[in-house]
Amino acid sequence: MRRGAKPAKSKVEAKPPIARKSPKTEASRVRDLEKRLAEALEREAAALRRDAVAHEKQAATAEILRVISSSPTDVQPVFDAIVRAAVRLCHAVQSNVQLFDGQLMHYGAQHNIAPAAMEAVHQLYPMPPNRSQTASRAVLDRAVIHVPDVLDDPEYLRELAVKGGWRSVLSVPMMGKGQPIGAITITRMEPGLFSETEIALLQTFADQAVIAIENVRLFTELQEKNRALAEAHRQVTEALDQQTATSEILRVISSSPTDVQPVFDAIVESAVRLCDARYGAVFNFDGDLVHLVAHHNFSETWLEGVRKQYPMRPSRAHISGRAILSGSVVQIPDVALDHEYGSPLAVQRGFRSLLAVPILRSGAPIGSIVIYRPESGPFPDNEIELLQTFADQAVIAIENVRLFNDTKEALEQQTATSDILRLISSSPTDLRPVFRGVAETAARLLRADNAQRLRRGCSGRITLRSFESRARCFGSRPLTGPCGPSTRTICRLSAEVW
Repeated sequence: MRRGAKPAKSKVEAKPPIARKSPKTEASRVRDLEKRLAEALEREAAALRRDAVAHEKQAATAEILRVISSSPTDVQPVFDAIVRAAVRLCHAVQSNVQLFDGQLMHYGAQHNIAPAAMEAVHQLYPMPPNRSQTASRAVLDRAVIHVPDVLDDPEYLRELAVKGGWRSVLSVPMMGKGQPIGAITITRMEPGLFSETEIALLQTFADQAVIAIENVRLFTELQEKNRALAEAHRQVTEALDQQTATSEILRVISSSPTDVQPVFDAIVESAVRLCDARYGAVFNFDGDLVHLVAHHNFSETWLEGVRKQYPMRPSRAHISGRAILSGSVVQIPDVALDHEYGSPLAVQRGFRSLLAVPILRSGAPIGSIVIYRPESGPFPDNEIELLQTFADQAVIAIENVRLFNDTKEALEQQTATSDILRLISSSPTDLRPVFRGVAETAARLLRADNAQRLRRGCSGRITLRSFESRARCFGSRPLTGPCGPSTRTICRLSAEVW
């Protein structure tokens, strides 16, 4: 095998020498890097500061919203929180909230205003809005008012600024439904402008103040409506209770035509219940004496003391007597202060206030209804009217029973007359059955036990002998002269016999 020729070696090109950087160039690069790093750090720090400020502003607005929600009936805590937050977040030294009622400006809240300046404020306010104050300008112009230096403003009240020690002022109007309702103001001791961020923050506070005012107004209106609704419901319920009570009493009247006692019992129970009283009583007046005829919640001990006093003549020492004597409504708000009231039962039973309504028939007193309370104080008009209604119903019950009894007695008299006439016609020759019938009829009509003998005296007077009542013995009783309808009937029947 043939050995080939060796390959030729390639030529190696020579490398140029590396140029070294100068010290000046290296230092410039370091400085540039340091500058960029500082700028980045500054941007990061600025971002952190912005984030901190934003967070602080968010926290402040959230705190104000929390105060608004926790104070639905009062704007003052909200205003106080706003002026404190405005001073802190806007780097101000003083702040205030002023309210506009449509005519005058009023101070609503302030923070950190010097005492000398506040003394001047109290002398100025309330005041009509004018150009001497930036809050008034904000209300008049409905715009943000920004004064870098009040000492250079010819319209501003310099004396107040000097006393308060401020130079720059910012006022933002509070607008509610398109109308100015006030303004928020912040001040600084040095002249200069406030930033757009601070102006925007103060506008946010102004919006929150409007929300608080509107919230309180709506809540107050809702409370008033709820109170009105509750009062209307109470009145309806009360009227329904009263109508039910009066209907029940009328039912008792219709179901008890011969006896007023169930009516009196129902009246006194309803009076105590519907008038928030503790005790009640009904009294009857017979023209001479006052009698207790019904009561409610009286204990046996109290009844024992009452029975020792009644019947009695009406007097001003007892409220039942006062109502009867005057024929009008009488109330004693506090028996301890009424020197005429003389019942010892007030101390024993612990009642302080009393109300008495007379029971009037044809304008004449025939009794009274009385309720008693342990608390002192006057009775309202609606309870007085209710008691007067009960008094009218008592009169109806009394008249109903009287008419029923009169009708019954007239019917009994007609029946007795028919019976005697039948005896007369059936016994023309013997008077004894007739006399016996007259005597029995007399006993029945006059509610007596027996009538032994009927005779005619020499003077022509007809006398019923030995006429005994269930309650007491009447003895010999003339059948003529002043007498009732039953006696006149007997007189007429006896005359017919002779």
